[in-house]
Amino acid sequence: MAFTFQINSDITFKHDEFLLTKAEKYRPKINKKSVYPKKIVDICEDNSKLDGYYIKDSIKDIGKIKEYGMSRDDTMILDLGNHYVGKFSIDIDCVGSPMDAPLYIRLKFAEMPSELKFDSKDYNGWLSKSWIQEEFIHIDSLPAKLELPRRYSCRYIEIKIIDTSPKWKAVFSNPIFISETSADYSKLKTIDIKDKELKDIYDVSVKTLADCMQDVFEDGPKRDRRLWLGDLRLQALANYSTFNNLELVKRCLYLFAAMPTEQGKIPANVFVSPKNIPDDTFLFEYSLFFISTLYDYQKNNFDKDLLDELYPVAKTQMDLTLQMVDEEGKLLTDDSYPVFVDWSNDFDKTTAGQAELIYTLKQFIYLAKQINDIDIYKYEDILNKLVYYSKSNLYDKDKKLFVSGVEKEYNIASQVWMVLADIMSKDENKEIMHQMINNLFPVKGIATPYMYHCIVEAMFEAGLKDEAVTLIKDYWGSMIKLGADTFWEAFEPANPDYSPYGSPIVNSYCHAWSCTPAYLIDKYL
Repeated sequence: MAFTFQINSDITFKHDEFLLTKAEKYRPKINKKSVYPKKIVDICEDNSKLDGYYIKDSIKDIGKIKEYGMSRDDTMILDLGNHYVGKFSIDIDCVGSPMDAPLYIRLKFAEMPSELKFDSKDYNGWLSKSWIQEEFIHIDSLPAKLELPRRYSCRYIEIKIIDTSPKWKAVFSNPIFISETSADYSKLKTIDIKDKELKDIYDVSVKTLADCMQDVFEDGPKRDRRLWLGDLRLQALANYSTFNNLELVKRCLYLFAAMPTEQGKIPANVFVSPKNIPDDTFLFEYSLFFISTLYDYQKNNFDKDLLDELYPVAKTQMDLTLQMVDEEGKLLTDDSYPVFVDWSNDFDKTTAGQAELIYTLKQFIYLAKQINDIDIYKYEDILNKLVYYSKSNLYDKDKKLFVSGVEKEYNIASQVWMVLADIMSKDENKEIMHQMINNLFPVKGIATPYMYHCIVEAMFEAGLKDEAVTLIKDYWGSMIKLGADTFWEAFEPANPDYSPYGSPIVNSYCHAWSCTPAYLIDKYL
């Protein structure tokens, strides 16, 4: 896996107040619910479990929590029973002699058990350790109600006494976690799934999406907590199949449209706290996926006003991108505007990028027809060039596979995106997928549900239903078998303990781009 931080401090952004006002209009209501821990648990070692740890029920009874006096080095782990996003409070008192020293405690919030066993002081990864969900707190006098101001993403809450004094012990009561989401479960679409494994995968997908539905469609509620366009495209698709919160999608589209560069380029992500801020990161297809997200919205719920307001922004993304295409119809990639495809840099991405451009250009032409754009024939001409170049120069007729880069590499991403771009016949697409499975599987060098979604969808589109279902079960199903309440940012089936950051303590175990089985199951099954 590889990722490079972009720092583009010389870029000037616009702020369209009209569009920002529209975004504010669609700010969602945050639904809150009191969640009480279901039990007290202990963490145990077992090399067969994820990262070597698992949770078992403690002999302590959550109903008797106030009876358990705690002193130096004592710990207690509370289990909420499922994954939630929100804020935590707990009442604390002391028993014994008078309180002759402050209470010093540490609280850790974990999505998975293994996070509790890794020490933050040992973390030295490339992501900031400030994301670690850990608080060290002094309390000078008891009794007191501890109400933590920060929001956490977790299932487990560990309370550790760093010290009291030999004369007294701390006791805890009334632990409450106030969950937060803008998802409305009363509007959740009913879907009948006979296959139990697929039903479980569907349910966990819905939970993943719901916990990422906050003020915007966040990429991950534990870490980053911002709006990324690549994630948004997939979250919106899953949303149409589940909660169908159209206003939240519109809010996110308006936020991106309102804050492009002076040249009109949309950033890969935006922040909404403490105010609306565009990030200085740009990814080739993320800008293009503004078109895809607008297209998908229109296909699910045609909105002429939305299209009229946002079409110019979509057109600018396409026009800027088409400047990277030569006369033959070849995409000329630019390292300053990287083709993402997936975190991994283990494969050449030029053919996948060419296919992503074709994919989004087709969607753009659909929008252009709805708007009666007089330039539509120009875009259709460029599309024909892109498709002709791809068929003539990138497709190996003998191997029935697309090649990529100067080394004419065969990789999964090229096949997947060319099938999704739908430039070949249905029979040819099916054969490409068969050849991909026969020659390029098992999947290697790819460890994100983001890219696995594309692989599965390409299989479905090519008519390989059984193979697609098998991959869903093998990939997302394996996460559930390893204890997932929500689906993860990164997962490598052959190496379950894999972390792109070197430690599970900063892994995101609830991540937006992993929620799409809900969409795939609803659409294709």
